[in-house]
Amino acid sequence: MDAIKDQLSFYSKALELRGKRNNILASNIANAATPNFKARDISFLDELKKIDKSGPIMTSHENHIVHNTGNSMNETSYREPLITSLDGNTVELSVEQAKYGRAAAQYQATLRFLESDMSGIRKALRGD
Repeated sequence: MDAIKDQLSFYSKALELRGKRNNILASNIANAATPNFKARDISFLDELKKIDKSGPIMTSHENHIVHNTGNSMNETSYREPLITSLDGNTVELSVEQAKYGRAAAQYQATLRFLESDMSGIRKALRGD
């Protein structure tokens, strides 16, 4: 049962991270016309490695120090714009929309993987 719990916990954390990233990207899009607004983002893979306690150095105990990339857990970083704006805003609407579309598709894919795993567990429990 611990394997099922661990798998569901992993999906829960992955969906939480994907949702947080979607919210950050949506905030960037909403503030595309706000003077001096700085576009932000998080690295899904880096954050997932922190949660999963994996990376270049594997840990064997929960109190061991996890390899840190310099950012604390769920810390956002600012994005450097390709074209600078005169009003100090670093949001590039087309870039943010593309990133949001891809992030939304990845969120849906994670939900489909979770649904597939749950379907397999149900089949196993029913004896199908």
